[in-house]
Amino acid sequence: MLGPPRPPTARTPTLPLPVAGTYAIKVAPVTEPSSRITAESLISYLDDLGIETSTAEHPAVFTVDEARRVRGNLPGAHSKSLFLRNKKGRMWLVVTLEDRTIDLKDLGERLGAGRLSFGSADRLMGYLGVIPGAVTPFATINDHEGVVQIALDRAMLELEPLNFHPLDNTKTTTISAEGLLRFLEATGHTPDLLDF
Repeated sequence: MLGPPRPPTARTPTLPLPVAGTYAIKVAPVTEPSSRITAESLISYLDDLGIETSTAEHPAVFTVDEARRVRGNLPGAHSKSLFLRNKKGRMWLVVTLEDRTIDLKDLGERLGAGRLSFGSADRLMGYLGVIPGAVTPFATINDHEGVVQIALDRAMLELEPLNFHPLDNTKTTTISAEGLLRFLEATGHTPDLLDF
């Protein structure tokens, strides 16, 4: 078994200095299949940070409606996580309470992103190491270069406990709001807090 993952050490890639001219910088996906963190390694990392969690197993879910049907009486706030990108290729992970209606045009303006659209499954796997249906703020552990910006629903952080998939849509992990923020800081992803 792998040891606990190490948090990223830098938020931006080191690039050679240009000699002259105009350069377009393309950041390649940073999550190779062999370096993706598993749900078990994530839980171990949270334990190493002293963050208390509990995890429940359930059938695979891909939508909020499916999650509502299978979670039963699991207490706490439940969320949805949107992996978004703009025309320039910048990416965001926006995590809100599950019942929020999100206007992508308005959200793009609020984030200073311009027009937003959903990131592809390939891009999601390449940068955050998860499949559609398993999108979660915990996936920032796989974004070693810090290229995905995270935005959280401020009201969600006022509820206890919070529930997210631990990189696997057959499980739900319960964590405190303070624990989630500590985890995000440890992975180098200071979130923007938004009001919806």
